[in-house]
Amino acid sequence: MGTLTLSTRITLLRIALIPVLLWLLVAEGRIERAAVLAAIVFLIASFTDFVDGYLARRWQQTTVLGNFLDTTADKLLVVGALLGLMAVDRVNVWVAFVVIAREVAVLGLRAIAAASNVVISASIWGKIKFNVQVVGITLAILRPEVQLGSLWLDEWAMLAVAVVSAASAVDYFARFGDLIRAGR
Repeated sequence: MGTLTLSTRITLLRIALIPVLLWLLVAEGRIERAAVLAAIVFLIASFTDFVDGYLARRWQQTTVLGNFLDTTADKLLVVGALLGLMAVDRVNVWVAFVVIAREVAVLGLRAIAAASNVVISASIWGKIKFNVQVVGITLAILRPEVQLGSLWLDEWAMLAVAVVSAASAVDYFARFGDLIRAGR
């Protein structure tokens, strides 16, 4: 294997930050400002998604490994954050299920596509989904004391995350579902 590009190393940093995020999420009450530190770690990890992609394109260093790791790191970050938030009762189990099921389903679709030598690039829905996830998860970590009706602000945001995640899945399967049918 050749040398890892800077963008791939940044992607690996995103993966390495996930256990730190989880540790901070479950340390709330034992470490001062654990939620704020967890939000900062999550936002830094999320920002690396922009940085690694920008650098890879800018320096024309896109690689199959880098693309695979980038997509996987995004999913690990979101799933890890949701599992940590479920552990501290900051996210509805059904919302987490919808988001995690979407991530697994689209990952499976990408694997089927890769076996057929088809590259599935992120759609606009995928990009919107990730940004909505970042906002919703950050709010769930911080849980601002803003209640709108019967739900907290972060709970409304996480409902939006579930809806946008589901819409993103529908978009991917509408565009590439024929790969699954062709594999039968």
